[in-house]
Amino acid sequence: MPIISIAQSAQASGMQPEGCVAFPLSEPAVRTSGIEVTVPGAGENRSGLWECGVGMFKRQLENAEVMHILAGECTFTEDEQEPLQIRAGDTVFFGAGTRGVWDVKAPLRKVYVILAS
Repeated sequence: MPIISIAQSAQASGMQPEGCVAFPLSEPAVRTSGIEVTVPGAGENRSGLWECGVGMFKRQLENAEVMHILAGECTFTEDEQEPLQIRAGDTVFFGAGTRGVWDVKAPLRKVYVILAS
């Protein structure tokens, strides 16, 4: 199996524009970009790098997700929970169906793995 490496991923270039978040809560809507990485043998799991600008939006992803924050700072407030402060260097695990609000204070970049259900 091949090994895939993104050198210095916190500053890597080549991020592709993905448009605006699906459920914006601020104006202008938060714009995103990313690089999807296909890992041989990972089945239906998806992974890559993702980044977004400053602003607020709802998280509506159905799948579980693991992310490691490479750059930026934000809070995530899960529905009916206390805000969670997240910043560069943090690793976060979201269970399937986690809903809440992202409030991005400094442009965010993460490595993600979205787990197939």
